[in-house]
Amino acid sequence: MTIRLYNTKARAKQVLEPLNPDNVRMYVCGPTVYDRAHLGNARPVIVFDVLYRLLRHVYGPDHVTYVRNFTDVDDKINARAIETVGKGGDVNAEIARITAQTTQWFLDDMGALGALEPDAMPRATQYIPQMVAMIEDLIAKGHAYEAEGHVLFAVDSYSDYGRLSGRSVDDMIAGSRVEVAPYKRNPMDFVLWKPSSADLPGWDSPWGRGRPGWHIECSAMSHELLGESFDIHGGGNDLMFPHHENEIAQSCCAHPGSGFARIWMHNEMLQVEGKKMSKSLGNFFTVHDLLEEGVPGEVIRFVFLSTHYRKPMDWTAEKAEQGERTLRRWRGLFAGVSPSKPFDEVENFLAEDLNTAGALNFLSHVGQALFQRAGSSWKAPEHRADNENWYEDATRFVASAQLLGLLLPNMGTWTEVPDLHPFARRLAEARAAAMQSKDFSEVDWLKAALVEAGVEVRMSKDGVELVPGAGFDAARLEGLD
Repeated sequence: MTIRLYNTKARAKQVLEPLNPDNVRMYVCGPTVYDRAHLGNARPVIVFDVLYRLLRHVYGPDHVTYVRNFTDVDDKINARAIETVGKGGDVNAEIARITAQTTQWFLDDMGALGALEPDAMPRATQYIPQMVAMIEDLIAKGHAYEAEGHVLFAVDSYSDYGRLSGRSVDDMIAGSRVEVAPYKRNPMDFVLWKPSSADLPGWDSPWGRGRPGWHIECSAMSHELLGESFDIHGGGNDLMFPHHENEIAQSCCAHPGSGFARIWMHNEMLQVEGKKMSKSLGNFFTVHDLLEEGVPGEVIRFVFLSTHYRKPMDWTAEKAEQGERTLRRWRGLFAGVSPSKPFDEVENFLAEDLNTAGALNFLSHVGQALFQRAGSSWKAPEHRADNENWYEDATRFVASAQLLGLLLPNMGTWTEVPDLHPFARRLAEARAAAMQSKDFSEVDWLKAALVEAGVEVRMSKDGVELVPGAGFDAARLEGLD
């Protein structure tokens, strides 16, 4: 299978040709761990989780290495710790507590969205010696300099600076917040190492006690875990400049001729109800907030996958409700069906720059056709294979959904509801009798009772379909059986 991915650096889709097909390597920038992950933080996790699943499907689970880091040394973390314990408190102990807690929060929340854990999840503080060594090398090669306890990268020393984002240095200065400091030779020079006071995290170095700048972390960790060159580097498009631009400069200057990452992928940002997510607008919420409100992680994932990763995604309550209805229907229809091989069409959609929206649209049409072929939905799963090809197609449907991270066994606890087949059968029989007697009182009463319990009732010539809705309450069904 040929996989084509959009390479930001090339401004075009390119065929993925792994440096080593026995070890396809991908690095994705992870979170700075000082608070709960907001909804936008989840988008790159889900996007690159699908790519990870696709790579494992094509090359084999043992032939893919996925690395996603945790930044656990940062000024935001320091500020949060000082805010909690005060400048006279044990800031370092509070930092350790915050980073450990929020790292686990992140893993728990992303796990609830069906994301596989990467093969390696390095923490920046575990790779300080590698960062110091890379900085020393950059100084020795004339690409960095020390000034007033800081070490800075000299942007003028790398002629390709700006190629990833497609902007000149002058444009980048005009369009960004550049830290002005008297020790900088060039306003665009960025920090590789900074001094630390006694009350903040710090490590001994040739330039005194200090801590790394943000950008050097990913260069050092990706080199240590994936080598000088690897296949894919990903993240949100807000990281393109300055973070990824700086990563390229550092890594290519430290390892001339290596090329660093071959394909750069960036996902677009997220909106909420058509507006940028913002605390001031009152539409800012975390993944944990949604989960606590009862929005299933599988539904969140479905909504994310409904939009191509390179397009802005708009989270709306309506989309969440639609996603929940679709997933409930799929889980009801394919209960007890084991996965086989994904549909070729789904593989092709994903292989063409992760077209998850196209894959879901295809599955939506196939799911509807399979429902119609299955006959009345009140038939138990073991009796739905009257058509000799139905079960085979159903197994391929489930395999296709699971390639997207949907319909996984461990993701379906939210749809565990009483068996609705007896109610569907009863309604179908009452409807058939009413067609003869012209007395629909029993049908109307039963339908109203089901709707009151939060069940969506759909009746057509193909039969009766009962789907638990967002407000489903199983207790209300007790008096109907």
